[in-house]
Amino acid sequence: MLDWTLEHGEALLPHVTDTVNLLSEAVASGKTILLEAQLGTLRDVFYGIYPYTTSSNPLASFALVGAGLFCDSVPKVTAVVKAFSTCVGEGPFVTELAREHADRLRAKTGEYGAATGRPRGIGHCDAVASRYGVRLQGASEIALTKLDNLTGENPLKICTHYSVNGKLVSDFPLFPELRIAEPVYIEMPGWTEPIGSLRRYKDLPIAARRYVEKIVELIGVPAKYISVGPEREALIVL
Repeated sequence: MLDWTLEHGEALLPHVTDTVNLLSEAVASGKTILLEAQLGTLRDVFYGIYPYTTSSNPLASFALVGAGLFCDSVPKVTAVVKAFSTCVGEGPFVTELAREHADRLRAKTGEYGAATGRPRGIGHCDAVASRYGVRLQGASEIALTKLDNLTGENPLKICTHYSVNGKLVSDFPLFPELRIAEPVYIEMPGWTEPIGSLRRYKDLPIAARRYVEKIVELIGVPAKYISVGPEREALIVL
């Protein structure tokens, strides 16, 4: 292991530096700095669904400290939100689909772990969890991804509230309540037209636009980007 580390470490050594100085100089010279998060809000060790969390903080507020970026400017945060829900690993998943439906949609959408190949849990769009995630990230906009994967799905469901012990709640609950929460859905019509080649929002089928607009309304943050495919250019910018 030591030999392996020394061999491969040689390539990394020139890039090891004091990031406080590096990023301070970048800010002073007017450069744009992009910080990208791993995992989602609900895996945060403090504010996630503990104990089913990672060991760190995948929140935008912690990104500045973790990177060594100490400056007066407030960063713009774009929250990445899928057009349907997925879950990596264990823990409560309120909108999870039945196995047969989930298996079909997973195969269609390629929702498997990038490193492990482990199948991800699949669920209907959860506006309660997404609203919580956007709030904790301090996001001013969202990038709605994988909208094209819902082509041919009808009807589409969006979870607007949870039912906890018969009580309707709109805020994401603490873990003990989350374990017994049941989803409350609205249904919306789907669409059948392929949308992967579209690049203008107005060209989307009206059902797709209404679905996007309902998610935006429920989350409370505007959509800046909508992805309609895995390619970089498969992006609608609003």
